[in-house]
Amino acid sequence: MANPAEKIQVWFRFVPREGWFPQDTEGLWATRLDADTAEVRNVPFLQDGVAEGDVVRYRTDADGVHWAVGRVRSAGNCTIRVVPLPSGPLGRSAQAVHQRLSAFALGGEVFSEDFPMVALTAPAGADFAGLKALLTRGREEGWWHYEVGCGTEEWWAA
Repeated sequence: MANPAEKIQVWFRFVPREGWFPQDTEGLWATRLDADTAEVRNVPFLQDGVAEGDVVRYRTDADGVHWAVGRVRSAGNCTIRVVPLPSGPLGRSAQAVHQRLSAFALGGEVFSEDFPMVALTAPAGADFAGLKALLTRGREEGWWHYEVGCGTEEWWAA
């Protein structure tokens, strides 16, 4: 058996969205928990329905690739994706997005310099109502577009 607690990549399959990236898979880093489960260790840029900290079940194919087959347990975190509008006051600055949202202590990653989408983890217990209000304000004032890739009941109720 492989070493539990080793870092692995777990791959997710999905239908590409029209007008979005052409990819139909995304690999997320995870910590192996046992023979077929792992805890997601980074925020997804493309895959919906999973957040950093969630535990997923996977199957390993003949080539040794680990394919997600479902979420076993939610960590209570949410995945938020923010794309600054080039014509807006933040320009194409992922750093400006992070600065605007800094009060919420969100972890996150930037997709690329060419496409400064910021994928963020909103941790369980965060001020979801305040975060939603700021995200909405930013959209209304032309700072960014945003989407919720994975929301919890607490997120939707806030």
